[in-house]
Amino acid sequence: MTTLDPAARAQVHLIDHPLVQHKLTLMRRKDTSTKSFRELVHEISAMLAYEITRDMPTHTIEIETPLETMMSPVIDGKKIVLASILRAGNGFLDGMLNVIPAARVGHIGLYRDPDSLQAVEYYFKMPQHMDERDVIVLDPMLATGNSAVAAVDRLKQLKPRSIRFACLVTCPQGLKTFHDHHPDVPVYTPSVDRGLNSHGYIVPGLGDAGDRIFGTK
Repeated sequence: MTTLDPAARAQVHLIDHPLVQHKLTLMRRKDTSTKSFRELVHEISAMLAYEITRDMPTHTIEIETPLETMMSPVIDGKKIVLASILRAGNGFLDGMLNVIPAARVGHIGLYRDPDSLQAVEYYFKMPQHMDERDVIVLDPMLATGNSAVAAVDRLKQLKPRSIRFACLVTCPQGLKTFHDHHPDVPVYTPSVDRGLNSHGYIVPGLGDAGDRIFGTK
């Protein structure tokens, strides 16, 4: 099995909160229905949003409470971009937007070539002024790492202020590939699974996240 060097491990933020782990276990079960799976993705993505934004910069503004005026911290939600890797990344959006409703949303269309397992881009649309924004890339699975690398390659051309990557499940091979290309981008995930099978799926994993979210298999 691929092992991670200390520098790569340092960029992996393992979200081990008991509620997150509980919901991930329910998602892994093969008999979980499409409806339940979709609801669990919504719930767990909202929880991940709290962890991912933990060290986001804040600034203070003057507000008035019922008793007096005070200075209080806020993040600038309008400066956050949720970049969804289609199609499965869209399953993350609603839960994230519940927590960060002012965030802008971008989309990256990628599919994995079944023979080479390389990512092929077919769509890319981001908000304006990306150089002023913090990006959170959303994809439930970081498997081979090829799609994640391609997405961040493309985003870096726009020179955003920062980039973070969020996924439900990943594995050592995918993390190594991603870190080799983008050592400056942290990965937030509830689980680093054992590895990949011969078809490039994470094992034990949770199956094809897109198919399970949208009920297409």
